[in-house]
Amino acid sequence: MYPLFRSFLFRLDPETAHGLTLRLVRLAGMLPPVRGVLRLAFAAPSRPVPAFGLTFANPLGLAAGYDKDGLGWRGLAALGFGHIELGTVTPRPQDGNPKPRLFRLIDERAVINRMGFPGRGAEFVARQLRSPRPQGLVLGVNLGMNKETSLDDAARDYLSLLQTFAPLADYLAINVSSPNTEGLRRLQARDALQELLSALAEQRRLEVQRLGRPVPLLVKLAPDLTDAELDDALDALLSTGMDGAIATNTTLGRDGLHTPLAAEAGGLSGAPLRSLSTDMVRKIAARTQGRLPVIGVGGAASAQDVREKLEAGACLVQLYTALIYEGPGLVKKILCEQPTGN
Repeated sequence: MYPLFRSFLFRLDPETAHGLTLRLVRLAGMLPPVRGVLRLAFAAPSRPVPAFGLTFANPLGLAAGYDKDGLGWRGLAALGFGHIELGTVTPRPQDGNPKPRLFRLIDERAVINRMGFPGRGAEFVARQLRSPRPQGLVLGVNLGMNKETSLDDAARDYLSLLQTFAPLADYLAINVSSPNTEGLRRLQARDALQELLSALAEQRRLEVQRLGRPVPLLVKLAPDLTDAELDDALDALLSTGMDGAIATNTTLGRDGLHTPLAAEAGGLSGAPLRSLSTDMVRKIAARTQGRLPVIGVGGAASAQDVREKLEAGACLVQLYTALIYEGPGLVKKILCEQPTGN
């Protein structure tokens, strides 16, 4: 039935359509009978994966950006995901960039967004996470700085978020790679990233002592880094004891696009990003010789796409844009086609 529902959604503005689907998912998550029906309908084979000191029920997760404020994660968990990454969350509420800021590239099965971290802020999201969690679900929170925060003060925002969400999430992802917050990607430079991650590593040490359990920290990187920039970023991740990398965020590149929408500013996701993100996974795995586990994200829409990222060196794969085009049965479809052991 999803093609019919999609034809309706695609008549709506993309951001309106997303808000509608998120409200429906949230409602489903709030109603145990509906949640149970979804869990039965979308039940997927178990494919346990150990990573970052955690055990994931399967290698597929929902990437950050879909559920920014933690509204729909209980319903989303019923769709078969092994993990869900919420956010990006900022310390204080903010509106994000002016609308329109989300564009479907239907022929390319892609999306361009320049959202700019709109959200209700850390306090609101934290409240959404204090209720019981579905059994077996790994929950991550993606952290970013507020738009008005200067780069010199960026660590203050990330440290505040780390303290808020360390007790509530299974892992935390440090977002220094969104192209839609001015200057943010400069935090990927060697000295800036080293300074930021060193501060976070020290605060994480204190949180581990307080909580009595590990607090995995991952860093989400851009697909547009040069080889030299990637080497610098990986050196910072390894030297500060980060637990993993997420490869990748959206791209500013427009190679191969033949649509007027390609001129829209913002990050490109979906099918055109697939090879670029997989190549980045492969580079990270090779350069770190497997010492830094990688979550692959970008353009995965089939079992073959997922297999490519796993064979490139990813331990987990996240989906987002493909769900817009393929619908909620995608996780089950991929896992049913995925060979045991991958």
